[in-house]
Amino acid sequence: MTTTDRWGIDHEWVDTAGTWHRVPDATISALRAAMGDPDAAHPVWVVRPGATDGLHARCHLRLEQGDDVGEVDRLPVDLPLGIHELTPLDGGPITNLIVSPGRCHLPDDLREWGVTMQVPTTRSTTSWGIGDLGDVTTVARWVSAQGGRALALSPLHAPTPIAPVPASPYSPSSRRWRNPLLIDLRPLGLPDAGPLGREAQSLLAERVVDRDRVWTLKRAALEQLWAQERERRTSDLARFRAAHGASLEGWARFCALAERHGAHWRSWPMELRHPHAPAVATAAAGPLADRIDLHAWLQLLLDDQLHAATAQGVRLMQDLAIGADPDGADAWLWQDLLAEGVNIGAPPDDFAPDGQQWGLPPFIPWRLRDAGHRPLAELLRSALVQGGGLRVDHVMGLARLFWIPDGASPQEGAYVHFAGRELFEVLALESARAEAIVVGEDLGTVEPGFREELARTGILSTRVVWFEDSPPEAYPYQSVGMVTTHDLPTLVGEWSGTDEAELVSLGRPTPPEIGALVHRRLSALLPDPSPTHSVPVVDEVHRRLGQAPAALVLATLEDVMGMGPRPNVPGTTLERSNWSLALPVPIDELTDAPSALAALAESRAH
Repeated sequence: MTTTDRWGIDHEWVDTAGTWHRVPDATISALRAAMGDPDAAHPVWVVRPGATDGLHARCHLRLEQGDDVGEVDRLPVDLPLGIHELTPLDGGPITNLIVSPGRCHLPDDLREWGVTMQVPTTRSTTSWGIGDLGDVTTVARWVSAQGGRALALSPLHAPTPIAPVPASPYSPSSRRWRNPLLIDLRPLGLPDAGPLGREAQSLLAERVVDRDRVWTLKRAALEQLWAQERERRTSDLARFRAAHGASLEGWARFCALAERHGAHWRSWPMELRHPHAPAVATAAAGPLADRIDLHAWLQLLLDDQLHAATAQGVRLMQDLAIGADPDGADAWLWQDLLAEGVNIGAPPDDFAPDGQQWGLPPFIPWRLRDAGHRPLAELLRSALVQGGGLRVDHVMGLARLFWIPDGASPQEGAYVHFAGRELFEVLALESARAEAIVVGEDLGTVEPGFREELARTGILSTRVVWFEDSPPEAYPYQSVGMVTTHDLPTLVGEWSGTDEAELVSLGRPTPPEIGALVHRRLSALLPDPSPTHSVPVVDEVHRRLGQAPAALVLATLEDVMGMGPRPNVPGTTLERSNWSLALPVPIDELTDAPSALAALAESRAH
């Protein structure tokens, strides 16, 4: 049995081979120091809608949106969903009161198929060098025309908008706000034939997306447009800022400060390193005011365009990354909630024998609980589109995360537990409010009982062909079936051997026994286990995937278009153009479905 201390640190962990590992004493000491005293958190109380429980003492009740209910001695029967506050009149600690349905939105008859889209690399013939939200609308319309009902997007999270612009959407500056590089300039009154547009569209000749050049051109165009549109959009922007409050203001202030002082807030002048410092407010009211307005307006444009994409007859599903850049906006704004001197990752497993370090700071569990888990609710709310869905990356992080002290290896890390049941309640709360389904990416090392918790909460588990000994026909209903993910081989790359050849060239070969296992799983899905061409393989595997009883099945655009390279090889940054290799065909030139997608659609229909 694992020993867990009052900080929530497991003193042992077990790998995918069943081998137990003792956590070094130095790691335990470092993690405790990063967390501080865990006994100071305010209590959390979870109830169901309609609960009328009596209270131990008379309390003052304030609702999530600030409405003052007044003094109560029991819960009102009409208490709305949300995270509220109970303040005892006798001076006791404030209780964070979560009213949650306990289960995510999940229609009983859900049976859909769709595709996954890496937004920046899915370009059209008129894109400004990068896929954008206009291209999302085009793909959504195309998928709908093929009979699909879901479009799962790579994270739309915002990088710090200055060069060099990071490529990975899984290490963003902010998970609460969206990437301004993805703004579609075409409907905004900017002529495509202008010099900026012509230069931007010339970037389409290159397969690798050049984010720095794209942003230089888009920013110049948007600044011109802002100068023209500012007066006309004043009232729209004022309403948007009022609706999003301090969160939007904090993001816009961070962007304006980063433009002046650099991307890394820890190197800013000392008086600007905390968002609530007087010098930040002074700068915001003075020399930075116009830039703050601009960055808030860019988020308004993104919000408008994302909602336009939802009107195309498909379920739009966003992706919530597991963390954010320690030098970015979320880390600056939430620095009092995040652990210093550690980063999250994964222990060694079959596909990453050295383990993984993601360079992302975790929330301190007791501080997150002390805040009533409101930061998590805010993240979820920003990623959930009404009537759509959400994929939670590394969903196991709702229960525990693998923490690694700075300077240590993944083998020296330890699991740290969160108030998992409470975090599931918050997820269910936000899913229900948005009437959006939730998919949990539960691949890798999963602790016993976790998938049962997903099932109880109405979260779809993830079933990937490369990891499953059972055929798609055996996948459970409450799951999403997929062939692969952005971090794993494409079908063509696996079958042809080009993926493994690339891994070897990068010094990251797959262990032979794992490669053989994946190939056996793939061969088992084929009527002819040794076809010589990749196209029958891709089509047949998607036909089999369509037969899964899973509530949702998803094909990657890379697979259906026959791409060999995967979007990302974990652990490589300088060695490879991760997240940047564009699809071989402009998406607006597609009319009929490629044969693999047609096979999936036909199979799913029966």
